[in-house]
Amino acid sequence: MRKSIGPDVKNLMKILLQNASSYFSHDCLNSEGRKLFEEMARMLVYEHPEYKPIIQKTRRNPTLANVLKVAEKVLGKKAGELLSW
Repeated sequence: MRKSIGPDVKNLMKILLQNASSYFSHDCLNSEGRKLFEEMARMLVYEHPEYKPIIQKTRRNPTLANVLKVAEKVLGKKAGELLSW
């Protein structure tokens, strides 16, 4: 049986996407966005080690596109709808 992703991880990702104008600069995570992403990523990898490769890729290249890939894993298809500028 596959474990579901915890509510804390989902909430942090929602905050990151809904406040994208505060957490992204030039389509890349800024320092505040990185802090939020790192907290979410730490919890996600603890719960689901199989997501570690995509998290590592996003840590190396924290673009909006890569963050959205992680968001789709966490939130499903509705991740793009939450994105707001």
